[in-house]
This record gives sequence, structure tokens and C-alpha cells, in this order.
Amino acid sequence: MNHAIGPRGADIDSEYRAEFAVGEHSARHLRRILRLYLTGSGLDGVADAAELALTELVANVVRHVPGRCCRICFLLQPGGVRVEIADDCPELPVRASGDPLANGGRGLVLVAAVTDRWGVTVRPDRRGKTVWFECLVGGGSAASPAPGL
Repeated sequence: MNHAIGPRGADIDSEYRAEFAVGEHSARHLRRILRLYLTGSGLDGVADAAELALTELVANVVRHVPGRCCRICFLLQPGGVRVEIADDCPELPVRASGDPLANGGRGLVLVAAVTDRWGVTVRPDRRGKTVWFECLVGGGSAASPAPGL
């Protein structure tokens, strides 16, 4: 049986940062990293929601960011985690138009449904953005999207 064992407790930094050129299978690997990070931090309770939201945001990078490069950051917070995905693409994510038969466009709806808060921060030079979400232990997924999304 194969299984991964990650660091525990005091071995976990409060912040994990990495830069990736993501592809169609990257979400699986990033979910594993996130789960190990959360489990090692005692935040198993938010892992499922955080993994789903991470998957949707990585899929957006794969589909919409030229070069598919992004910077990922996991930040431990009291009682939860904040996940940030930054890229150099100035185009902002757009929520679904409401067409239930569309092939895509529901990623941000899912992110809003499974996280406690999410949003988009535009870089000051307007040459990129950071899409982020927070998952809190015992949170109620009362998502608050960025204005205009």
C-alpha cells in the first residue's frame, strides 16, 4: 500500500509558497501537497473544501492564463487556512452567466459554495492578480466574493 507521510505539528511552517507552471494534471499534485500541509497542521476539517476550491482555481489558470504560470501560497491562520493563487494575467475571473447547460463557468460558484470567504486582489500595476480563499474550522461557507464578480 502506498501512502505519503508529511511533517507534523512543530515541523509545519505557517506559510508555504511555490511557483508552478501548471498543466492538466497539476491539480492532483497540488491537492496532495495541500492535504499534507493541512493534516500536519491539524486542519483536517477544512481539507476537503480547500482541495476542491484549489482544484477550481488551478483549472482557471490552466484554461485562462497564458504560459500557465502561477504562484501558490498556503497561509495558516487561527482556525483555518488562506490559499492564494497569483498570476501575471490582467484578466479577472468571471462568474458563470447562469446557463445550466454550459460546459464550464461554474468554478467560482463552487469556490463560493465551499469556502468561508474568497476574492480577487488586483496587483497595483494592474498586470496580474491574486485569487484567494479562506477555509475556517467550523466555518459556515458564508462566502463573500470580490465586488463585481
